[in-house]
Amino acid sequence: MDKKSAQSFQSQTVVVKLGTSVLTGGTLALDRAHMVELARQCAELKKQGHSVVLVSSGAIAAGREHLAYPTLPNSMASKQLLAAVGQSQLIQTWESLFALYGIKIGQMLLTRADLEDRERFLNARDTIQALIKHDIIPVVNENDAVATSEIKVGDNDNLSALVGILCSADKLLLLTDQKGLFTADPRKDPNAELITEVKTIDDTLRNIAGGSGTALGTGGMATKLQAADIARRAGIEVMIAAGSSANVIFDALSDTPQGTRFLPSEEALEHRKRWILAGPSTSGDIIIDQGAVTAVLKGGSSLLAKGVVKVSGEFARGEVVCVKGVNNKVCARGIASYSSKDMAQIVGKHSKDIVKILGYDYGTEVIHRDDMVIIHE
Repeated sequence: MDKKSAQSFQSQTVVVKLGTSVLTGGTLALDRAHMVELARQCAELKKQGHSVVLVSSGAIAAGREHLAYPTLPNSMASKQLLAAVGQSQLIQTWESLFALYGIKIGQMLLTRADLEDRERFLNARDTIQALIKHDIIPVVNENDAVATSEIKVGDNDNLSALVGILCSADKLLLLTDQKGLFTADPRKDPNAELITEVKTIDDTLRNIAGGSGTALGTGGMATKLQAADIARRAGIEVMIAAGSSANVIFDALSDTPQGTRFLPSEEALEHRKRWILAGPSTSGDIIIDQGAVTAVLKGGSSLLAKGVVKVSGEFARGEVVCVKGVNNKVCARGIASYSSKDMAQIVGKHSKDIVKILGYDYGTEVIHRDDMVIIHE
């Protein structure tokens, strides 16, 4: 381990996402010996003046362990029960381990709803930044005990990217049971090679990652790629690495980080656009023609009604919508200037005709450039 190389960096904020497989070592119980080693590395970074945020899975596993592995129905309620019991066990474990190094922690439980609403998003951001400012390590998890949708393996990957946006992180470290992203499944192809650096996430990489249920890891390499894509667009460098590797957290700030390194986008998004990218789920789709796609992707233009081909879903003015080409490929997300009802009446029309058609207007743009985040590359 080259400590000088890590020390040469300016103070940075690092989000460390720990999957259940990392925390249990593939067993049915929390691997506390390994967890204390992870805490030690975090403490070392803090000693050097860096800030650390943990996104920790493992609540359901901790709940099963604490209840002596009960036989429960395979239902949402059972998962929520285990999460409710296990979350307190998980946070107590982290509290005791970090206490060995004189470090305080603070628990934050988030749901998608906390990030969809702009005000709640800002409140969550203020809380996590206040913890960091007061030298407290935030330990974040999905609030599975009150989740209304099915708890899916890998959700905390995307949550960690959103947490990175909340705390204006410099780096996001996604720790898993794999060394990184490979050119093929290393368990099946002996010629598979580790991809050490990624500058652009494209369809080729997405095909390599496969779906969330592939053999590349129970956490799902596909969800990690999604998380990396969100984070790098917000100007955050991302690493996918094996949580069992020696000094993997510490090396994240060295000149030679372990695993696969995703370089941040050259144009980091401003805070409002980061919320558009990270927070709300889209309420509907706006389908645009090829000319509009080119204008949005390459021309830096706002979206005008003239380029809209079709509107699907129901959304109000001010809600976030998904912008797609006629080939159904996503090219942007943005805040709609008009409701779906109004937009349906002005599809394909010139901006100057909007007042005549609707009797009013909210501007010449369907989505203003300042309210739009480009997705397709």
